[in-house]
Amino acid sequence: MEAANHQIVVPTLLDVKRGNLKEMGQLLKRHQFKKVVIFFGQGLTDLLGDAVFGSLKESGIECLETGEITDIDIDGVVDHAFRLPPQTEAVIGIGGGKALDASKYMALLRKWPFISVPTSTSNDGFSSSNTSLTIHGRRISVHAKMPYGIIIDVDVVKKAPECFIFSGVGDLVSKITAAEDWVFEEKHGKTRVDDCALMLSKKAVNSFVRTDFGTIRDDLFIKELVDSLTMAGISMEIAGSSAPTSGSEHLISHALDAYSKRPQLHGIQVGVASYLMSKVQNHRYERITKVLTTTGFFDFAKKAQMTMDDFDMAIDKAPEMKPMRYTYLHVAEYRDLAHKILHEDQILNEVLV
Repeated sequence: MEAANHQIVVPTLLDVKRGNLKEMGQLLKRHQFKKVVIFFGQGLTDLLGDAVFGSLKESGIECLETGEITDIDIDGVVDHAFRLPPQTEAVIGIGGGKALDASKYMALLRKWPFISVPTSTSNDGFSSSNTSLTIHGRRISVHAKMPYGIIIDVDVVKKAPECFIFSGVGDLVSKITAAEDWVFEEKHGKTRVDDCALMLSKKAVNSFVRTDFGTIRDDLFIKELVDSLTMAGISMEIAGSSAPTSGSEHLISHALDAYSKRPQLHGIQVGVASYLMSKVQNHRYERITKVLTTTGFFDFAKKAQMTMDDFDMAIDKAPEMKPMRYTYLHVAEYRDLAHKILHEDQILNEVLV
């Protein structure tokens, strides 16, 4: 059987260091962009605008339009996309989820390069081809396009509220259990693992979990977190799916989003679910325990007041979230084991109420 060709796109512009928002103009000029549109997250124009616009002006780059993204309803995003100036050469999104999601989709619709400038590291969305928009009142994941460029100012990211840093930690360790689910899926004849994507996803998380650090706001810690989340995003592009970075732990989080009365940040839910699933899989739970303990993730997660009842519900609902997958939670005996561990594990009994 002839293997199907799968073309991949990876970021061409990739710059992660301290203070590089003031160098954005130089970075864009190096890639021959002269006319751009820029969308900020809410409140970020006042905070970051001077550095960004000053840098563009110094490099002779024209900003044709700028604004702040507050609404990600797909109808509004589509309408806005086709009102953008036709001479635009790149769409730049600066901020958290909404600014990046809307900008990424507008760039897709107009077939322009997208430059991702995240101001926090709550998940790997800034480096992936997926976007999240509101469709008929519900947040839906939509395939968009990989960023042409990723610019991350470490000084900006390290000042983000700690909840976003912990969310990024939770999202990153989930690659350990996600990879194991993907291998499990192939062993049961349900899919074929892409070896390159699996290797990159594993390398991403291994690089991070082996990093020595003092606090979660250390430059090295933030740099490793950002680099690893970026590699995880690229692994999805190589695989042509989210499988190398999203498994049973993400299905639990999706169920919490859909059915819990008080859903929490994605990465916080995923981090706790990853710990649970590592116990179910009997796979690298010592490493996950160490990372989530030493970073302070578990202590922070306790404040979220997530409930045991919600996690019981989410375990049972997980297979419905992606019925075409075949993770550990798609098998009844492992769901039973997950419930057992959920109620007997000391850490989970401390984190959940």
